[in-house]
Amino acid sequence: MSKRNKKAKNHRKNEITKGIFTVLEKEPNKSFNYKQIASKINITDAQDRNTLIKRLTQLKEKKRIQEVDRGQFKVLENTKTYHEGTVDLTGKGHAYIVVDGMDDDVFIPSNKLNKAFHKDKVEVFIYPRKKSKKLEGEVVRVLERYKTTFVGIVDMQKTFAFVRPTDFRMYTDIFVSKDKLADAKDGEKVLVEITDWPDDVDSPFGRISQVLGVPGEHDTEIHSILAEYGLPYSFPEDVQKFADGLDTSIKEEEIRKRKDLRNVLTFTIDPKDAKDFDDALSFQKLENGNYEIGIHIADVSHYLQKDTILDDEAYERATSVYLVDRVVPMLPEVLSNNACSLRPNEEKYTFSAIFELDENATIRNQWFGRTVIDSNERFAYEEAQHIIETGSGEIPEEISIRETAYKVSDEVVEATLKMDELAKIMRDKRMDQGALSFDKVEVRFNLDENNEPVGVYFKESKDANKLIEEFMLLANRKVAEFIGKQKPKKTFVYRIHDDPDPDKLMALNGIVSRFGHKLDFKDKKTISSSLNKLLEDVKGKREQNMVDTLTIRSMSKAIYTIDNIGHYGLAFDYYTHFTSPIRRYPDVMVHRLLQHYLDDGKSANAEEFEKKCKHSSDMEYLASSAERDSIKYMQIKFMQDHKDEEFRGVISGVTEWGIYVEIISNKCEGMIRIRDIKGDYFIFDEREYAIIGERTKKKYTLGDEVTVMVKNTDLIKRHLDFALIPEDTK
Repeated sequence: MSKRNKKAKNHRKNEITKGIFTVLEKEPNKSFNYKQIASKINITDAQDRNTLIKRLTQLKEKKRIQEVDRGQFKVLENTKTYHEGTVDLTGKGHAYIVVDGMDDDVFIPSNKLNKAFHKDKVEVFIYPRKKSKKLEGEVVRVLERYKTTFVGIVDMQKTFAFVRPTDFRMYTDIFVSKDKLADAKDGEKVLVEITDWPDDVDSPFGRISQVLGVPGEHDTEIHSILAEYGLPYSFPEDVQKFADGLDTSIKEEEIRKRKDLRNVLTFTIDPKDAKDFDDALSFQKLENGNYEIGIHIADVSHYLQKDTILDDEAYERATSVYLVDRVVPMLPEVLSNNACSLRPNEEKYTFSAIFELDENATIRNQWFGRTVIDSNERFAYEEAQHIIETGSGEIPEEISIRETAYKVSDEVVEATLKMDELAKIMRDKRMDQGALSFDKVEVRFNLDENNEPVGVYFKESKDANKLIEEFMLLANRKVAEFIGKQKPKKTFVYRIHDDPDPDKLMALNGIVSRFGHKLDFKDKKTISSSLNKLLEDVKGKREQNMVDTLTIRSMSKAIYTIDNIGHYGLAFDYYTHFTSPIRRYPDVMVHRLLQHYLDDGKSANAEEFEKKCKHSSDMEYLASSAERDSIKYMQIKFMQDHKDEEFRGVISGVTEWGIYVEIISNKCEGMIRIRDIKGDYFIFDEREYAIIGERTKKKYTLGDEVTVMVKNTDLIKRHLDFALIPEDTK
């Protein structure tokens, strides 16, 4: 038999095997004879019928199906060969299918993808496992597309065009007929939507829905990042019109429904370049010696009414997106920067959590409800930090947001210092209870008027930042606790964070042990303590950013859900998001639910809110991915102007195709390809987290310091290539 005939015969045998399992698994409680199966999978000729009978006997002997009566076959329990899963495509075109409840992912070679794309939900057929071999299979059909729109570059032909997607995991170009080009020109970056993919053609058909611009231009690339994740960068006209028509005036009749705090000392502390101020703190000393501290949050839900196009738009967005050069807000400016921004000397509607604290930061009383405030002052973090460090209200010109030196009242100085003192006590308590202290370095860019990066700086979290953080955490925790402890149980939105994956922690321990650090796995408390010690010990060291990043990756992802399991990272049994409704839709849901329960409302619909929680978690992930991509884009843009310079860097990742290096001075990360390293043939050693020279045994391992120069910058693919400078040439 020729190889071609043998291959065709094996293919037909596999098709018939799949058919058998399709029939039996579709109705697992019924049994079928070979004639019934043949009829269901359209077998008519004698040769195929004989193959079917033979396969039924073989599958029975291999205990993959059972013969319940003579000639009557039924699927075995717990031996499904068809599963639903999610596609995880690699850069090489192969894929793994992640199936819930299965320990191993299913490998799919590129020729068995059956038109599935990255993150699609698919039905997969799993081949019988061979001894010690990985699970392998093929995609039977696509159940649900993760997305159908892609960013790509137009490749114009005479009467049609192909769009080449920029996503490296997208393995096919998209055919676009001349009448669906939307005036796009050759070489332009566009958003293309797949409309059809007939069985007998190689490329899917599509239409261009938006022309993004010329590749490499700043706005084109920023809009491309948003488009890749399906994120908008402007509001629909009808939504904007609805928002502009809102009555945002403060009314006496509404004030009468609220606790009036306009005469209580209140101020905001935010970044110096903040446009919206969604939280404020109030402070007053009580006659009994305790302190009443209010956390006041913009009452977005007062304006954002349910079942309006504005609320629908906010829900779809679910979050503001913070890119390097702009914010894509969840709410139009009339709310985010005006009505809901707690600007000084303006009356504002707020939702408040008010606490009476003693000198030990112990809560003696608490109150939640709607309020009205009139903020006395707006401070930048730098100004509040100056007060904390010096105890003085004399704000120097160089840090003043008023651009001149000025003096803060003694009352505000006293409030700031006391709240800082209480915040530090609360933080110490959290740490003692096992909270993790992540102070990861955040990269920020100084941009000129054309949004070109002219410098890099690192955002630091100092006492003023931590003061605000602690009181926001207090409000979030206590609101969640207030609802979460009520009987009978009420539907509520929680922010949860599961325990870390033990395997990931072991892998982290293996890496950090190379730098002389060690994790203690004795119990939950010792794990937290040793993680905090690790994060503290690496501060200021060359490996800090790498260790911080790897530690965060070993953690579970925080998500929104109605099923509370607590927050591991914060060491809280109850936690929610109450404090940022201008930029997070879950906070809006929390405000609505809290008021509903304060008004003695019945428990809300659990299914509805769980669906909204999942959507919010998904959108948060997309937004953070876009934010990371925009930082990467700006880092590459910054490095374009430094091609002739040498930089010291730390090896932050090692793979079979190259090593990743993060520059110490600016945290920009690029790759050195193995094939570009001169002097030897290097092989990837997974156990050592290293590449090793075959002849010289020269080793480049995770955490090593190296010297690099920029070899290539690609703004379109957002890729940065380095060249390694050998140490002996320095």
